[in-house]
Amino acid sequence: MIDSIHEKYAWRICDFTISNSDRLKRFFPKTLEQNLTPDLSDYFVEKKVKQFNKKEEFLFILKEPENRTVVGMVFIKNIDWEIKQAELAYCIGYQYEGKGWTTQAVNTLSNHAFGSLGLTTLQIIVHKTNVGSVKVAQKNGYTWQRTLENEHTPPGENPLDMELYELYNER
Repeated sequence: MIDSIHEKYAWRICDFTISNSDRLKRFFPKTLEQNLTPDLSDYFVEKKVKQFNKKEEFLFILKEPENRTVVGMVFIKNIDWEIKQAELAYCIGYQYEGKGWTTQAVNTLSNHAFGSLGLTTLQIIVHKTNVGSVKVAQKNGYTWQRTLENEHTPPGENPLDMELYELYNER
């Protein structure tokens, strides 16, 4: 189940990030550090709701339908309205990895970005060792474009080369 960011998710996002901190610390360090306490999560969500309403960035929450636990997040970010391009970034809780949730969410939000937002190019930037994320991109029709040298620097590490995948709106 996918829902746009809302104030009601603050404590659930805090819980998600804390319980998945080992998964998030390398590629989502800023999201993690902004959600280490319930107060920080309140501020994070408030900021993300404002960005959503201003169409600067869109955060969507993946939730488990029975108990509505936050199990993942998908960002439509780095939006360039002039060239109609944006990046999708996503994370999923360790308990839900490999079950197709992220693939389905990326499919839904790619269609939303093309149809409702009018974007024409979507990008996914992933490290080659993140096999699950590479598969999500490929299953959704994103194609590898090139290696981006020194694109991301995880905390306490040297810069990493990242792989760029893109999907184009053929409509």
